[in-house]
Amino acid sequence: MNKDNGIYKKNSNIFKAVSDEKRLMILEMLQDGDICACEIIKKLGIGQPNLSHHMKILCASGIVKSHKVGKWMHYEIDPSGRDAAIKLLMDLTQFN
Repeated sequence: MNKDNGIYKKNSNIFKAVSDEKRLMILEMLQDGDICACEIIKKLGIGQPNLSHHMKILCASGIVKSHKVGKWMHYEIDPSGRDAAIKLLMDLTQFN
C-alpha cells in the first residue's frame, strides 16, 4: 500500500466511526467525560461483544481513547483525534 492509500484508509476510519447510530450514541455519552464500558452497555442495552466491536472502530479512528480501570475498560474522547476529524471534514469540504 502506498502512502496515499494509507492516508485514505486512515481517513476512512474516521467516517466509519461516525456512520453508525450506536457509535453516535456512544460519542454523545462520552461528551460528559470518561465512562466505563459497563455504563455504556447498560445505557445502550447491548452485549459486551457488541460494545467491543463498536469501541474497536471508535478507537481505531483516533476519536476515542481507552484505559483499563480494574476489570473494566473506560473510554473518553481523545481531543487530538477529535480535532483531526474536524480538520479532515473541513479540508474535504473546502472550496478550492
